Amino acid sequence: MNFISLFYGIFLLSVLGIYWSLSEQRLRLWTLLIASLIFYASLNVQYIPLLLALTFINFRLGLEIGKHTSPGQRSLDGRISNDEWLFAQADWNQQRLKILWVGVILNVLLLLGFKYLPLVFKVAFHVQTNSEDAAFKFIAPLGISFFTFECISYLIDVYRGAPATNQFLKFAAYKLFFAKLISGPITRYHNLATQVNTLQSPIPAQVAEGLWLIARGAVKKGILADHLGIFVDLCFGNLTRAGSTDLWLAIFAYGLQLYLDFNGYVDIARGSALLFGFVLPENFDFPYFSTSIAEFWRRWHMTLGDWLRNYVYFPLGGSRRGLTRTCWNLLIVMLIAGIWHGSALGFIVWGAYHGLALIVHRLTDAIGDRNENLDHFWQKPLGIFSAWLFTQLMVFTSWIWFRLPNLKDSSLVFRHLWGYPADIQFAQKVYVEALNISQSQLAGRLIFLALFMTLVYAFKSRLKVEFNWPVKLVFVPLCFYAVWLLAPEGSLPYIYFDF
Repeated sequence: MNFISLFYGIFLLSVLGIYWSLSEQRLRLWTLLIASLIFYASLNVQYIPLLLALTFINFRLGLEIGKHTSPGQRSLDGRISNDEWLFAQADWNQQRLKILWVGVILNVLLLLGFKYLPLVFKVAFHVQTNSEDAAFKFIAPLGISFFTFECISYLIDVYRGAPATNQFLKFAAYKLFFAKLISGPITRYHNLATQVNTLQSPIPAQVAEGLWLIARGAVKKGILADHLGIFVDLCFGNLTRAGSTDLWLAIFAYGLQLYLDFNGYVDIARGSALLFGFVLPENFDFPYFSTSIAEFWRRWHMTLGDWLRNYVYFPLGGSRRGLTRTCWNLLIVMLIAGIWHGSALGFIVWGAYHGLALIVHRLTDAIGDRNENLDHFWQKPLGIFSAWLFTQLMVFTSWIWFRLPNLKDSSLVFRHLWGYPADIQFAQKVYVEALNISQSQLAGRLIFLALFMTLVYAFKSRLKVEFNWPVKLVFVPLCFYAVWLLAPEGSLPYIYFDF
């Protein structure tokens, strides 16, 4: 079931009608759970038993970790001494820690197993073709990366003192909620559980905002991202024939496609959830306007960045143990981010590249703190522009490994970025026959799209200007009509479904 489809619209409206016609919380949760299973069955029906089993296992592990956080009360009548109480407390904390590690290792092994099983099979049996890879990719459940990260965060939160839920229905509805199940945003259980307990019927402004998020997400994905994806696929699918200019245009187009595709998905997910009364976290905050790689990771895939900071970076020591240890921690975190995205070496190189960029940024900050002139330079317009340009050049070139995780292909792109002529038939096949525009016209459209995004950023983030809800409601049908009219035939799959 595609988010941008008439079938999803009918499904969403049907579930909403049943959901809000019920007054009991328990019945509403059952509605969400059954609807989520139907939604997932339309995509990966064979893995519903697996997801339900994993949901139950993590639910039980959470109960065990959260049970008896104080193994014995220090009674005033002397039934247990202070030393005995402290010993019992330490012993129980050790047991809780062991249970936590069991849960974390189980989820990590599950994730790595599905992501790296094709690679292991290929190496073990010396597979040279891609047919076996395709077969093994099929076995990976959609959304497994987001699913396991949410499970790990829940177990760690309970270990840190958050209450474990004793209602499996509520936990299962949270874990399998169809709006966020496939590609996030990564949501913490206790945030959503609090909203369940204080749920109220949505007001007109909330309904309008939910519909507006769905509509604008459909435009981002159905019109902008998919049209960009056609050119990206044509160019990166003909690497030996594309010239340097074509490759630079494809890199820029892919960076925009990736952002609009994923951001469009999240908008639809957040809008759908809002119609049920739930506020899912933001996942993007205009990341291409960041002036440092650290700021970029605070504004790109924000829920993943928050997860990595809270459950990897801070436990490793964060920035509290000196500059050298901080740099190592940054590199480790980004390598984990690369591994999380995929098993190909290109993702690991991508993670290492971002890790090194974060290290350079941290070192530059440290030098700037000791050099007043350098610190002032980064605060001046020329310094700000230079920082933005360097950051975005690093980010967009890193997408090469993301789009072409096979190192042979990605290295070919890097070698052809300067002074490489296009095949004589490439322009005819791609620009004339496939796209019906010239290379310069395509470049102009990409620049126009970037300028439009700049205008939106200026109004929303700088001037704090936004449409009120009646205006948004007017634009909703116009957006849907535009998608129906202008979206290319045969929509492309969401990019982050592969992760």
